Amino acid sequence: MANKIPDIMVALSGGVDSATTAWLLQLKGHVIAGMFMKNWEEDDVLSGCTAEKDAADARRVCEQLGIPFHGRNFSAEYWDGVFEHFLAELKAGRTPNPDVLCNREIKFKAFVEHARDLGARWIATGHYARRRDNPDGSVALLKGRDPAKDQSYFLYALSQEQLQRALFPLGEMEKSEVRALAAEAGLAVARKKDSTGICFIGERNYDRFIDQYLSAEPGPILTPEGELIGQHKGLIHYTLGQRKGLDIGGRAGFNEAPWYVAAKDLQGNRLCAVQDSTHPLLMSTRLEAVQVNWISGSPPAPGASLGAKVRYRQPDQACTVLAADRERLTLAFEQAQRAVTPGQSVVLYDGEVCLGGGVIASCDAPVPDWMKSSTLTATQA
Repeated sequence: MANKIPDIMVALSGGVDSATTAWLLQLKGHVIAGMFMKNWEEDDVLSGCTAEKDAADARRVCEQLGIPFHGRNFSAEYWDGVFEHFLAELKAGRTPNPDVLCNREIKFKAFVEHARDLGARWIATGHYARRRDNPDGSVALLKGRDPAKDQSYFLYALSQEQLQRALFPLGEMEKSEVRALAAEAGLAVARKKDSTGICFIGERNYDRFIDQYLSAEPGPILTPEGELIGQHKGLIHYTLGQRKGLDIGGRAGFNEAPWYVAAKDLQGNRLCAVQDSTHPLLMSTRLEAVQVNWISGSPPAPGASLGAKVRYRQPDQACTVLAADRERLTLAFEQAQRAVTPGQSVVLYDGEVCLGGGVIASCDAPVPDWMKSSTLTATQA
């Protein structure tokens, strides 16, 4: 196995994307090594968080390519930098996105530091995104060519310093092409299924997992008019627009249409549900975001017409920037958006360029009259 100091450290997850990333870089003549990150300590069979198997697959890829394998345990950093924030957001009634924070704090921070210690100047990941080196020396983050796999949404919180050291070899490719290349190269993980969901939860029941860390107090589910229609299991288990898990069932005086979470009343521990996925209580045209990051270092100008996503894989939604600085962002959409959710991220785009974004703090969705007496709601948190 090669003992040269690597130019590039590849973040190997044990999956097909990162394995193909390593193969492509080696094919181009780069001196590379692979590093597997273990981000969660619990690793039993029931968890579905298969770190041990993924690590073994990453090691097999390194053996196939004849490159050094490094394993690092970032569980402590993940707990402090990602998971505690995740729990705090749930407790506050919001719906966090741990993938964004994991990229900023673990994959492009702790990982970079360890790669640098081993001599690597660059890191490479299997993200479907692209970088563009600008004439002034700055780096722009671009969408991946495959619209179904573009992951720039999860990378909006990266800084110039982090992007300067990052390579995304799969950014110009479609997933089907990556699979074909992996098979052509004979990579051991060519047919491995993609992982889904939040890694530290895996295949386990989400509600039972969360109940291990946070107490959940049951409470009433009400219609917008205040009629009692059911009981919720604790507000931490619900997010705006959610359809499954309400267990309301058929009720006299209502049709058989499904129910959706429309609002959460934190102070009263009450949940509002509606039978229309586009009910006015679920629609908003304006939002405010905090904890913003602008990839270029400068916010967009007020009045700028841009595209925005309020969830992953959403097509860009036409919007106008009302106000933006290094701390907050306020924007208005041309068309009303469904289930704009506090805690999730809004990401801005100028065509294919990802400008940055922030964490949604509030929106202008209305609330039912019976919630207006409460001092704090999920849409105002």
